Amino acid sequence: MQTSLQFWDGIAEKYARSQIRDPAAYDYTLERTQAYLNPGDRVLELGCGTGTTALRLRKAVACYTATDLAPSMIAIAQRKKDEAGVTNLRFVVSDIANAPEGPFDAVMAFNLFHLIGDLDGALAHIYRTIRPGGTFISKTPCLADSKSAVQRLMMRVAIPVMRLVGKAPPSVVHFLSVADWQARLEAAGFEIIETGNYPADPPNRFLVARRK
Repeated sequence: MQTSLQFWDGIAEKYARSQIRDPAAYDYTLERTQAYLNPGDRVLELGCGTGTTALRLRKAVACYTATDLAPSMIAIAQRKKDEAGVTNLRFVVSDIANAPEGPFDAVMAFNLFHLIGDLDGALAHIYRTIRPGGTFISKTPCLADSKSAVQRLMMRVAIPVMRLVGKAPPSVVHFLSVADWQARLEAAGFEIIETGNYPADPPNRFLVARRK
């Protein structure tokens, strides 16, 4: 079976061509995220994919570092950066454990944590990367809280099948609830200061938390 790195490397070009599923939810997520960023901030984005979000948010800060596990994703992101001619953004091939060292004013990750095996270990590492009083901003699918029992069952059945035929990453897919995900952040030492679901069902939980 292929590794997660091989999966994401292999779909990078297709991923870059794909359309955002819910543009309104995406735009509102970036609007709320930008509300917590300041012109002098040094920020880190984890799991940046092909760099679409980084290229939009980097305008709000002084220095923006964006990382992804897959070299092919980063290559596409770098190409976009070169075409845009921006200077305060850098793309780095890295997983969470080996991400550039902080301290950062803000660390962000969107649609990533339901695919991370060691959630608590990842949160502990991120906590150490953020300066005291800095922010952690994330959006995470909480599949366990889908309003439809049929939809929850279908996802639990479909994901393993998709994984077998190479249509889903081989990594674990967490069926998190909103309550469980927020409890994990609080246990890691974060104080949650804003939440929302964009989109609402299944909830893609937007969270802004502060390092105490």
